[in-house]
Amino acid sequence: MTKALFGPIDQIGYLVDDLEESIGRWLKHMGVGPWTVFRNVSLEGRYRGQPGTVTMDVALAYQGDIQIELIKVTNDAPSPYRDATGKPILGAHHVAWVVDDLDAAVARVTANGMTVAFEASNPATRVAYLESVGEPGVLFEFIQGAGMRDMIREGIAATRVWDGANPVQTINIAA
Repeated sequence: MTKALFGPIDQIGYLVDDLEESIGRWLKHMGVGPWTVFRNVSLEGRYRGQPGTVTMDVALAYQGDIQIELIKVTNDAPSPYRDATGKPILGAHHVAWVVDDLDAAVARVTANGMTVAFEASNPATRVAYLESVGEPGVLFEFIQGAGMRDMIREGIAATRVWDGANPVQTINIAA
């Protein structure tokens, strides 16, 4: 029997072309909600060694103990959210774990043969996306942030008692 190195997956991420429509489908087809939408999220980082800033709108909800993340990229910067030609990628994108020490997690998985595709941060969080040649089409993300575990716990608790009212709350990061 093996034990997952970082525990259970905390998040599954999807890239979407219309955040509101995607939230609507998750609500209608799966009953997943409530959603918290973060507008004007910005990440400063390095994608394949090149510095840049990625901007996006992000929606978060929960299914059981897993956070569902919907990402709508809002600028054209090279990033793990676009293909080699610059076209937005759509669909299932990554699985993620929240870690206490991003540098240690990245060191551990790079020692196991993974490579860093993207590292970025903002005042609330630091992230790293890694890839494995043998697993094309999915990235492995590690997230470090002081309040990330609390936010996930609170989101899971809110989902368990959600009555279907007020399915979307929006927070403008730029405000």
